[in-house]
Amino acid sequence: MPDAAVPGAGPPRAGPAGGGGAGGGDTAERLFRAEYGRLVAALTRRFGSLDLAEDLAQEAFVEAVRRWPADGTPPNPGGWLMTTARNRGIDRIRRESTRDVREEEALMLHGQTSGDPLDPSGPVDDGSVEDDRLRLVFTCCHPSLATDVQVALTLRLLGGLTVPEIAAAFLVPERTMAQRITRAKAKIAAARIPYRVPRDAELPGRLRAVLATVYLVFNEGYLGRAELAVEAVRLGRILRQLMPDEDEVAGLLALMLLIEARRPARVADGTIVTLPEQDRGLWDRALVAEGHDLVRWCLRRGRPGVYQLQAAIQAVHTDARTAEETDWGQVLALYDQLLTLSPTPVVTLNRAVALAELEGAQAGLAATDPLAAALADYHAFHAVRADLLRRLDRVQEARTAYDRALALATNPAERAVLTSRRDGLPTFTTPQLLPFTP
Repeated sequence: MPDAAVPGAGPPRAGPAGGGGAGGGDTAERLFRAEYGRLVAALTRRFGSLDLAEDLAQEAFVEAVRRWPADGTPPNPGGWLMTTARNRGIDRIRRESTRDVREEEALMLHGQTSGDPLDPSGPVDDGSVEDDRLRLVFTCCHPSLATDVQVALTLRLLGGLTVPEIAAAFLVPERTMAQRITRAKAKIAAARIPYRVPRDAELPGRLRAVLATVYLVFNEGYLGRAELAVEAVRLGRILRQLMPDEDEVAGLLALMLLIEARRPARVADGTIVTLPEQDRGLWDRALVAEGHDLVRWCLRRGRPGVYQLQAAIQAVHTDARTAEETDWGQVLALYDQLLTLSPTPVVTLNRAVALAELEGAQAGLAATDPLAAALADYHAFHAVRADLLRRLDRVQEARTAYDRALALATNPAERAVLTSRRDGLPTFTTPQLLPFTP
């Protein structure tokens, strides 16, 4: 098996011979990020094995890197990858099948079995929505798997993140994360966890883990992988179609839309542009309007949840024509409601930012003091304190807090803005509210 086809490997790159020329390695790497989840999901449905699907997807990308620099990028790269991976899968099954089962598997591959759930031409238990990637999310989020494993497996299989990237996100060694993912896939296979969207009666009990996972995928995209944010929004729309009466589904979709709407204004010259400094003319007004409509729908229902309240906070920010017109009193009241449902240190930290806008930096700083132990390794905690200390002219303490935030931050754009603030380059503004991760 080629090195790049090892599960957990990153996007394949053209070697010296391939050169990574036009239509070659660079295109394959871009497509890896955009198409990996789609390819793995479809291959899982086709062949019924997560491990085989990953192997075939990787092998198809390796073949693309080998052939495209010389042959040119095909008109439909995604279709080429799918065809290549599928044909390799058929060849592998034919080659590895024993004589006793070869005839039965050949029938399966050609769609001649009846009612087999792995047969793409036969009846498939699809639940309510026909979408391979949504099936993959529900498979990864099966209740028999631990929550952190659910998220890691989704990021790996749907998002195409490498094992080192996922390990860094979870602050665990690479070997530990690789073992977790391997054991999770083995458990799915051994327990014969079905690759399908659950039936309507099963959906409410499975929804919480799926919503949390979709939002964590979105956050990974928000921090730099734009294609993951787009995929999370797409899955959010499908969930909304699947469960139109679920308030928290609407709330999550609204939250993602209102954050995604600001993406065009969020980074400039490799540096984060905080919310008050953003050019609001760059915001995607269609997404803002859609998000506001969903928030209003949730308000009429009168059953607030954590995603709905976070969406309402984002709606207040995106409703203001300028940063100065932000209704911070409403933001603080919404955080108070959120704290009753989710009394976490991160929510308390974001509430402190709103409190500082209403009652001053000293009040906000005091509200962060009890969080020091719980958020000692969270860079945003130190960044918020640094900004509040700077507003109080406690320069040396602010510098120390910025240094700590920089030591913990990994995103280059976030590090750039922290460095600029520490060095006193920009005019001080209110720190940006980060998306809350439940």
